[in-house]
Amino acid sequence: MATLKQVAAHAEVSVQTVSNALNAPHRLRPDTLERVNRSIELLNYRPNRNARSLRTSAVELIGYCVPSWPNQTHLVMDQFLHALCAAAETSGRHILLFTAPAAVQGMPVYDDLHARRLVDGFVLSQTETHDPRHGWLKDKQIPFVSFGRVWKQTTQPGPWVDVDGAAGSALAVQHLYDAGRRRIAFLSWPKTSGLAEDRLTGWRNRCKKLGLPTTGLAVRCGEDSIDEGARATAELLDSDQPPDGIVALSDILALGAHRELSDRGLTPGADVGVTGFDDSPLASVVSPGLTSLRQPMDQIASELISILTGTSNGMPTERLLQPELVIRGSSAPG
Repeated sequence: MATLKQVAAHAEVSVQTVSNALNAPHRLRPDTLERVNRSIELLNYRPNRNARSLRTSAVELIGYCVPSWPNQTHLVMDQFLHALCAAAETSGRHILLFTAPAAVQGMPVYDDLHARRLVDGFVLSQTETHDPRHGWLKDKQIPFVSFGRVWKQTTQPGPWVDVDGAAGSALAVQHLYDAGRRRIAFLSWPKTSGLAEDRLTGWRNRCKKLGLPTTGLAVRCGEDSIDEGARATAELLDSDQPPDGIVALSDILALGAHRELSDRGLTPGADVGVTGFDDSPLASVVSPGLTSLRQPMDQIASELISILTGTSNGMPTERLLQPELVIRGSSAPG
């Protein structure tokens, strides 16, 4: 492998000029930069990443722990991973994927990755209240950013990017209301989920603003599964005053509602409007198609990388992004 000195000799410039070409090209005249880059290419020079990151404290390799989603396949994980890798590569960086046990048991994995200079910083997800990763990373002065807020804490423990779930739920309620629905239910997760409480609040507040009832129309599901979504929908349909619209916290729960309605001879959209959240691949293949809130994965990934690498140009390090309602047949007017 060619060295920095060999590149400098080949281009007939100083070692510092080659370093500037790699790290601060704006300092060089265009003809000099072109000559150095030509030598780099001809000699197949590859910078020593460890030496450079140690010298500049640059975040070049980014670690991401792939979450473990018990009892389900998370339908948007593939979309997020692809967007994150693409955003990193656009900025000349790469993502190192790894797995680790949850909570404090997983900290040795993070410690080992950083100690061996395999990564310079981390993107976190599945953040929890008093998540041990935040304090450890802060103490070690290791850069990190979280996809998702930490709930039930007065202040956020670090920079984050998230999607406004409350606004998304409100958007879904408004859409069903505009389609003529007047009893709009909500399929939720247990109270232990801060994300669920956020989206539930958005549903409740918009219903109240529109003068719609909420009592008895929010059903909590034990887990994020199609069976639980179907069970909760059956409970609502068997009540004295069944809903004519359903806002589900996830596409999985919405697909459960979709199935239960079909099993009863009812048509989603025509008889009961249904919306989901995430706009997963399954949303567009069921019939009728599932109306769902799409998370802006490309923007999420781009924002995460820009915050972590310090290229955000003074923008806030706490960013709440808006979802987009993708309308399909499951919410067509009755």
